[in-house]
Amino acid sequence: MESTSTLRTVLITGCSSGIGLCLAHGLRSAGYRVFTSARKVEDVTKLKKLGFDAFSLDLASSDSIKAAISELYQKTDSLYALINNGAYGQAGALEDISREALEKQFQANVFGWHELTNLVLPSMKEKNIGRIVYISSVLGFVAMPFRGSYVASKFAIEGLVDTLRLELKKTKIKLCLVQPGPIKSKFRENAFLAFKENVDPSNSDYKREYKSMIQRLNSDKNVKFTLAPESVLRCVLHALDSQIPKNRYRVTFPTKLFAFLCRILPSSWMDHILSMSDKGDKD
Repeated sequence: MESTSTLRTVLITGCSSGIGLCLAHGLRSAGYRVFTSARKVEDVTKLKKLGFDAFSLDLASSDSIKAAISELYQKTDSLYALINNGAYGQAGALEDISREALEKQFQANVFGWHELTNLVLPSMKEKNIGRIVYISSVLGFVAMPFRGSYVASKFAIEGLVDTLRLELKKTKIKLCLVQPGPIKSKFRENAFLAFKENVDPSNSDYKREYKSMIQRLNSDKNVKFTLAPESVLRCVLHALDSQIPKNRYRVTFPTKLFAFLCRILPSSWMDHILSMSDKGDKD
C-alpha cells in the first residue's frame, strides 16, 4: 500500500512516554508532520528537545485544550489527523471511588477527548477529509475488578466514537478505535499514583485485595503477552494511511481472545472468567 502521509499533519495527546511518544517518533519517520502535547511543562520541554512541535495540553482543563488548539492552528491551516491518546487509569474498587475521583477520571479520559475532537472537526468537515484515532483499551468492552473508573471511561469513549461515526457517515472523515491490551508503558506507575491520591485502603473492605494489587502496580515485571508500543503504531499507521481503515484495531492476544469469548459465551461465563483475570494490567 502506498503511503499517503506526505505533508499531512497529526496532533497526538499524551506524548510524554509510552504509546504517545512511540507514535510521535513513528509517525514522524513515516513522513507526517507531528504535533505533540503533554500535560507537564517538563515533558513539553523534553519533546521540544527531541525536535517536535509541542504544546502544553491538560485534558482535564477546557482552557488548556482551547489554548493548544489555537496555537496549533497558528502553525498549520490543516490538520489531517487527531490521535486521542492521553489518559490514565484510576485503580480501586468502585465503592472506594468518590464522585470527585470519578469526575477527574472522566475529565481526562472522556470529556477532554470529546472537546478536543469537537474543536478540530469543523476544519476537517470544511475540507471533507481527516482521521480521528482513539486509543481505547481491551477494557473498552470487558470489565475487570478494581479498574471500574477506567473501564467506565473507556466504555464511554467506545459509545461516543460509534455514535460519532454514524453521524459523520456522509463525510470522508474516518474514526477508528485502537484497543490495546498489555503494552509496555508507565500505565501501572501512573495508576498507582492515582490510587494513592484518591483511595484510602485502611478504611476499605478490600484491604487484602489491595495488597496484591499494589504489588502488581509496583512490579517491573511485564504480564504475559505484553507487547511493545510499536504494535500500536502499526495499527495507527494503517488507520491513517488506509483508504478503508478498520472501525476497531485489536492489538494484543488478550484483546483478541476476550473479543472472541464475548461473542460466543454467555455473560455469566464471562463474569466468571473476568473475575479470575485480576493478574495484570490490561491497558
